[in-house]
Formats: sequence, C-alpha cells, structure tokens
Amino acid sequence: MATRHIPLLLLSLLLLGSCVVGPGTPVYYQPVYYGPGIGLGTLIAVLVSWSRNKSILLAILCGLLGWIYVIYAILVPKR
Repeated sequence: MATRHIPLLLLSLLLLGSCVVGPGTPVYYQPVYYGPGIGLGTLIAVLVSWSRNKSILLAILCGLLGWIYVIYAILVPKR
C-alpha cells in the first residue's frame, strides 16, 4: 500500500468508528434549532453592497435580499 493512502485510510476508519453504535448502546440526538438571526447570505450581501456603493440604505436593502444580491454582484460588473 502506498504511503499516500494511509492518512485517507485513517480518516475513513475514524469516521466509520464514530458512526458505529454497539448493541444495547442508547443513542441520544441533540435537537437542532435554527432561530432568527443574521445568515451568511445577509452578511455577505451587506459587505459587498457597502464595498461597491458606500450607502447604508442600499446595504440594508441588499441585506434583505441576501443571496439574490450576492449572485447579482457576481454577474454584473461594477461600473
């Protein structure tokens, strides 16, 4: 076996070992809660809008649009 495959093999074994549950072992799941807050798309949209326009009003509007504005900023070049 080539030595370049050893780290990948060890990582695979660690991941497999963390997923295996022995017989009789109780499994507890932590509930996931996504609450209100600022998402990644909002943050990126505000930062890109501010760097392009230097306007707080436009930054707030673009923050509400989120990923839509981020995609727009990527597709349309700055004048």
